[in-house]
Amino acid sequence: MELKKTKLKEKLTEKTEETLKAVVPIVVIVMALCFTVAPIEPGILLAFLIGAVFLVVGMVFFTFGADLSMTPMGENVGTCMTRTKKLSAMLILSFILGFVVTVSEPDLQVLAEQVPSVPNMVIVLSVALGVGLFLVTAVARMLFNIKLSHMLVFFYIIVFALTSFVPDDFKAVAFDSGGVTTGPMTVPFIMALGIGISSVRGDERAEDDSFGLVALSSVGPVLSVLILGMLYHPESGDYVAERFPEIENSVELFSVFAHGFPEYMAEVAVSLLPIILFFAVFQLVFKSMGKRALIKTAIGMGYTYLGLVLFLTGVNVGFMPAGNYLGQVLAGGELKWLTIPVGMLVGYFIVLAEPAVIVLTHQVEDLTSGSISAGPMRLALSLGVSVSLGLAMLRVLTGISILWFLIPGYGIALLLSFAVPKIFTAIAFDSGGVASGPMTATFLLSFAIGACSSVGGNIVADAFGVVAMVAMTPLITIQILGLGYKLDYDRRMRRARKAELAFTALSDDEIVEL
Repeated sequence: MELKKTKLKEKLTEKTEETLKAVVPIVVIVMALCFTVAPIEPGILLAFLIGAVFLVVGMVFFTFGADLSMTPMGENVGTCMTRTKKLSAMLILSFILGFVVTVSEPDLQVLAEQVPSVPNMVIVLSVALGVGLFLVTAVARMLFNIKLSHMLVFFYIIVFALTSFVPDDFKAVAFDSGGVTTGPMTVPFIMALGIGISSVRGDERAEDDSFGLVALSSVGPVLSVLILGMLYHPESGDYVAERFPEIENSVELFSVFAHGFPEYMAEVAVSLLPIILFFAVFQLVFKSMGKRALIKTAIGMGYTYLGLVLFLTGVNVGFMPAGNYLGQVLAGGELKWLTIPVGMLVGYFIVLAEPAVIVLTHQVEDLTSGSISAGPMRLALSLGVSVSLGLAMLRVLTGISILWFLIPGYGIALLLSFAVPKIFTAIAFDSGGVASGPMTATFLLSFAIGACSSVGGNIVADAFGVVAMVAMTPLITIQILGLGYKLDYDRRMRRARKAELAFTALSDDEIVEL
């Protein structure tokens, strides 16, 4: 019992340290801007600081809860699905799982509320349908050993072909939808599902194929929303930005959080309910978990629920208004080009605060037995997101079409997929999805919207697309990391081969002497 308490304490300490390392730099950057070039109202600044506390506590509880509940649930579902050895049952369950988990994704609700002219439920259901269909495709790829790079090239050709038939105002929103669907609810479950399926396969390529489910699941929403864009005409609707909360004293500050907290309690409860019901039915049919494991999972779901409520409250009530206000102040002044380096600096650190990024890097490190460590992956992700935010801010200030960045970016990423180890391609495309989570969909998107409104740009066409840019650049940086691994491995193999040849050339006497 004492040993369990010690391990629990160590786990919570580790999660807290990780979270503080991710969040503190963002707070320091925002505070430095507030006291120098971008003064903001004291009420918004206080809300931001309280939101940071909520965010830290929420991330600790969420990541701890995901380890206890979401990951074991996903692995059990994947293992049981594969053991049925019935292809139709596996594909039907994959579709239901993808659909249910996507409807549960809080990031999708945030995006749906900000898209003009399209009813929220229409966009949510169409995106969920896209994820469900492409999760089926991803599972089929694992079962039939189809190369991920070939499938990605095929589907992205279709994606970019469809953009010719979609209004300009809707293109950025379509690509954003692919990023927001792979957030804190979806990623732990889908990645664990892949691990469960690969563990049953047990062949040489199983480990490589356990990644890539998130990558393909991110393509489905883009396709489905592009099709929506051909049916709806969002150019006829104007984006309406949310008003800043008026906080003049401590009572009003408390009321802002008191109003937001129950709202997100209900939202997260509704989000988690489909997953809980799905797993309850699955457990009744397959009886895959024992009593002790079920109790542990239930406790983990409690931590997950509390963590997400605190996280979303902090991000939406504290971080979103601060991001919007900072964007307006920076872009509205004489130093508007300062938004580009500021965006890059915030982007470098903010990706580390994404809950799904922490889950992904740990799962990669665990599954590869430390050969692909979390440290280099985080650095590659930070550099990628930093570049993407710089380009996104450039778009906001100049109005350049997002396709001028996405087409060459995805072209480079797809070309790299034929040159790097397959596991790095799968991890890279998974990373693109997880990097664009709730922190990006709230703080960074709000920052871009604030800047765009100050310079008088088209918010739907120019500010939207931040999530898509954040989802794109890690595809390149993670694969470049993989290319470095490959070159280093090849160099070591050549040295080993030379040493072997030199040794075999020695005579028996020389070998004895050596």
